[in-house]
Amino acid sequence: MTDSAVPDYYWRSLRYFCYYRLTVAGLLILGASAYAEVISFGAQDTRLFLRTAVLYFAGAIAMAVTVHRRAPSFSTQLTLQALLDIFLLTLLMYASGGQKSGLGMLMLVTLAGSGLVGEGRMVLFFASVASVAMLLEQGWRTLRFDGDSVDFFRTGLICVSFFVMAITARLLARRVVANEELARARGRALDRQLAIGRRIIADMTDGVLVLDERGYVQQSNAMAERLLQLSSGTASLRDWSPYLAHQMHVHTDVDRELSEVIRSREGKLLRLRLLPATAGGGDAIVYVEDMERIQNQAQQLKLAALGRLTANIAHEIRNPLAAISHAAELIAEDEIDPGRRRLAKIIGDNSQRLNRLVTDVLQLGRRDQAVREAIRWDEFLTGFLEEFALHDASASTRVAMFCVPDPIPSFRFDRGHLHRVLWNLLVNALRHATLAAGAVKLTLVSVDETALELHIEDDGPGIDGNIRKQMFEPFITSHGKGTGLGLYIARELCEINDARLEFIDPLPGASLTGAHFVLRMSIET
Repeated sequence: MTDSAVPDYYWRSLRYFCYYRLTVAGLLILGASAYAEVISFGAQDTRLFLRTAVLYFAGAIAMAVTVHRRAPSFSTQLTLQALLDIFLLTLLMYASGGQKSGLGMLMLVTLAGSGLVGEGRMVLFFASVASVAMLLEQGWRTLRFDGDSVDFFRTGLICVSFFVMAITARLLARRVVANEELARARGRALDRQLAIGRRIIADMTDGVLVLDERGYVQQSNAMAERLLQLSSGTASLRDWSPYLAHQMHVHTDVDRELSEVIRSREGKLLRLRLLPATAGGGDAIVYVEDMERIQNQAQQLKLAALGRLTANIAHEIRNPLAAISHAAELIAEDEIDPGRRRLAKIIGDNSQRLNRLVTDVLQLGRRDQAVREAIRWDEFLTGFLEEFALHDASASTRVAMFCVPDPIPSFRFDRGHLHRVLWNLLVNALRHATLAAGAVKLTLVSVDETALELHIEDDGPGIDGNIRKQMFEPFITSHGKGTGLGLYIARELCEINDARLEFIDPLPGASLTGAHFVLRMSIET
């Protein structure tokens, strides 16, 4: 174990071990000084005992200082402390009359502590050193003071107890190490799970609140903070929904969903769904859902289903429609009666209208087939307006084009999609604009270094407020002969080309006060 890998609590344990030595050394000094007649400490050699006890006390202080500084290394300090304990305790035991004094048992504490703190490393070596020290002390005593063999037997039992303690400490230390490793592994797994949970909560489109058992917010994502306008202070479920807060406290053992629709401070309708985080109550999770977004999603699903249905119907209509149109042309060619020719023309005109509707619907089914390419606005608009003038000759005078950026940057867009978008917008603008020159204005502006905007304005009456809310939905039109798909298709084609088509109110002081559409797209880098 390197010093950088040694946990703080290992050093803390070593420091407590030093405090233990200080206490033991102090008690030994006190016992030998004040209670020498009662306690047998230093019975053999009082001066040696006191000097050794003082040295033990000073050594304990020095060891406490080195532990505090964490130098030298942990393993080095542990080894030096254990060996110093064995050596000094052996001298104290000798000065007190040998193993009969009972001081040898203090070595058991040293072995147990060094084994547990050091994860079982070298504890058998320390037991061997302690046993050798005990045997040498007993041997020297026998040679000098004529001890009996019974003392050797007792010393041997103490040495055996040293090894028993060392083996026990080693096994316990290994188990502690295994448990610590398991705890660290589970802690890392828990941290990963918490990080994943936080990431999931942060990326959810709905707001999420994690509540404690008292209903206070412990965790929230950005969406919940925006919808509920959470402040940095302590927030409680009771601040938004007293009903759910009451139900959470009353029905703590109910494992079911509770919900309530509230109105936010901004006036938005929000649905709060309260679910227990665990079975049996306790923490809870609140999902905050924007009702407007839910309704929009439901509307989009309906529109998608409607689009698939209408595409299938349109495909089935196209063949008989072509036959009807062709039959009407034949009738008009062969019919002499003006009344019948007029009826044939009505059939043909309505067949063409239905054919345009079918074409629009089928194009929705091919919306993902975009081939984006680099396009320069000035070149594209010039060619587009020349082509459009062949369809509507008045466009050459009624449409004015302005390009503000110089030089004009290029952008990426499907050329066919862009042609269809501008065609739909220009047809609508000319349909509602006056016949004056410059009644429709196309203005290209550079927003910044990354985006361009094309403004399509006309001098018509504008768009009615009721229709304005639904203008980009399919089959919404204010024109009797319109299909109601022009703006819907235009916006869909813009979205698949990473562009945006929006309607804005006329700018203050604008020369044209009719409809105003803005096409925003990114500049090619």
